[in-house]
Amino acid sequence: MKNNSNFPLAGVIVLDLGQVYQGPYASFLLAQAGATVIKVEPPNGEPVRHRARISKGNAVPFAMLNANKQNISLNLKSPDGVEILKELAAKADVLIENYAPGVLDRLGVGYEVLSQINPRLIYGSATGYGLSGPDRDNLAMDLTIQAASGIMSVTGFPDGDPVKAGPAITDFVSGVHLYAGVMTALYQREKTGKGQLVEIAMVETVYPAMASNLADVFNSKAPAPRTGNRHGGLAEAPYNVYPAADGYVAIISVNESHWAALTKAMGREELLDDPRFTTVLDRIKNIDATDQIVADWSAQRSRSEVVETCRKFKVPCAAVRNLLEVTQDRHLHERGMLREIAHPEYGDILVHRSPLVLHGSDTPEYVPSSRLGEQNAEVLGSYLGMSGERIGELLRSGAIVQR
Repeated sequence: MKNNSNFPLAGVIVLDLGQVYQGPYASFLLAQAGATVIKVEPPNGEPVRHRARISKGNAVPFAMLNANKQNISLNLKSPDGVEILKELAAKADVLIENYAPGVLDRLGVGYEVLSQINPRLIYGSATGYGLSGPDRDNLAMDLTIQAASGIMSVTGFPDGDPVKAGPAITDFVSGVHLYAGVMTALYQREKTGKGQLVEIAMVETVYPAMASNLADVFNSKAPAPRTGNRHGGLAEAPYNVYPAADGYVAIISVNESHWAALTKAMGREELLDDPRFTTVLDRIKNIDATDQIVADWSAQRSRSEVVETCRKFKVPCAAVRNLLEVTQDRHLHERGMLREIAHPEYGDILVHRSPLVLHGSDTPEYVPSSRLGEQNAEVLGSYLGMSGERIGELLRSGAIVQR
């Protein structure tokens, strides 16, 4: 990547030992801001890469999160592989990893070792439960963290079973926190000249997202209920997903002006004088009746009619869209968030840019994700000065791998 000073992170070198979604998303954001990211994969590749064997569609998540990264494959169970990582860490600014606690320590490339080699290194560690505490060694995946964090307990309908959130929400929320932690540490290093260990625990990053749901816990000292599509703390009404003639729409009122506007949109301004609906407290007490009024109105109209009417009266509203509709969304394409590329390995696929739009800064040219070990020679030659002969020896010994 060109060391162009108009890329916000130009010149920052990142070693990305991340796998699946959490670590790779944090390093994707760094790469999209102009950092030089070297993805370090194990000899058989990381788990999401393997999904390409299932179908082209299953390959897309790997391509989405690993664009603009160079790729080397190191066997960290090999002494040569460990030595290579140490040499790279000596020249790096950031290392990101989301292995279970202690894994890289046992391999000899944990924070204590690498920080001695490079005191300026920012070492980003993302785990399920943190590097300390009684749950430290619990195995963690997005699904299990959704269960342990309480997300599942408040997702779904009151008369149903706990349900996981559809997206891998804890992976990506914690990935964003990992990025934020690394960026904060980079800022501090500008003042102190010293790197540090940055620690992210998945179960901690998602707790603040349940702020609304926690209201019931604080009020009644009882477990928060599942409220379906209603407000998590049952503190707003109307706040729900309502039927339309061709699907569903989400309509939310978070202040009295929204409710007044919605009554006008529905042609039901007399509701403003109805004591059952005068204030938000009244509407919450009569929440079933409130929702029924809105549902009776929306069900007689198409999604687009409901949305257009609500927009006209400035009522927060959106059609419930399926993912196929979202991938074809003109707004996201015109803003450049989504675009189709010809991937050298996976063919024509849809990818995204970083959601962080930094006006006045350049955005690096999009570079598709690499094959396993594709930049072995380039990285080892340019950063460590290795000869082709030495790289060949490492390939033959299995210290590095190329597919």
